[in-house]
Amino acid sequence: MSNSSSLNEFLLLAFADTRELQLLHFSLFLGIYLAALLGNGLIITAVACDHRLHTPMYFFLLNLSLLDLGTISTTVPKSMANSLWDTRAISYAGCAAQVLGFGIFISAEYSLLTVMAYDRYIAICRPLHYGTIMGSRACVRIAAAAWASGFLSALLHTANTFSIPLYKGNTVDQFFCEIPHILKLSCSDAFLSEVGLIAVTAFLCFGCFIFIVLSYVQIFTAVLRIPSEQGRHKAFSMCLPHLAVVSLFVSSSFFAYLKPPSISSPALDLVLAVLYTAMPPTLNPLIYSMRNREIKEALKKLLQWVRCQHQ
Repeated sequence: MSNSSSLNEFLLLAFADTRELQLLHFSLFLGIYLAALLGNGLIITAVACDHRLHTPMYFFLLNLSLLDLGTISTTVPKSMANSLWDTRAISYAGCAAQVLGFGIFISAEYSLLTVMAYDRYIAICRPLHYGTIMGSRACVRIAAAAWASGFLSALLHTANTFSIPLYKGNTVDQFFCEIPHILKLSCSDAFLSEVGLIAVTAFLCFGCFIFIVLSYVQIFTAVLRIPSEQGRHKAFSMCLPHLAVVSLFVSSSFFAYLKPPSISSPALDLVLAVLYTAMPPTLNPLIYSMRNREIKEALKKLLQWVRCQHQ
């Protein structure tokens, strides 16, 4: 029996017990992390340096890459360090910081993906008004609102979670500090206020999901009315990367949090956590650059410039 006021550290779930498997886990996570850093770093640099990409769509993509870097940097490095040094410990302050950081980036990313769906809707369904509605000032304000909503939501959840007495030890059944697993350490009556806050957040997330779905229903309806095949292909090319990113993000996170308790297990929770924390930040740059000619050209110019600097 330990009160949260007397806790000075938490114990995270280890991926492996043997030294060889710990080093394998470190190597795999290092590869994933470096791939995410490289991919998102290239997207950010390309969008920032190429004036042709200074449009609302790519401005939001730059913000998405920043959020992806924040998400994976909040969770993966600590897990890598624990495997490398054969420990499971994370300080109380470090755990709170991890909960706050992960909450900020994941909440803001969901808000931003909703905004990006709205941007695509305006571009395709109301193209004559696009420049007026999605002006530079409007885009900055919308992006700032997404970041601010993520910060406010994460701050409320973090403050509420760590104000709850924790009487069931300090072992977190996850490879990073996550609110549902921390709440399991409290008594059943203590976290009712946090459950209420989670319910409100879930309702807002569901509202964003419905907004994205309705946006794409109208987008596809408008695209199918385009008479030329080339026009339809261009419109689909604008939307499919965002739709793929939303599908990856929503499917992995929704299944992780809404799966039936009957199929829940520590191993499955661990795999799902890796899927929704590490995979989207790693795959998003690849998804956006794979079929985007402008991104490809900007990255090619960037790599040519780097090569010239080293010659």
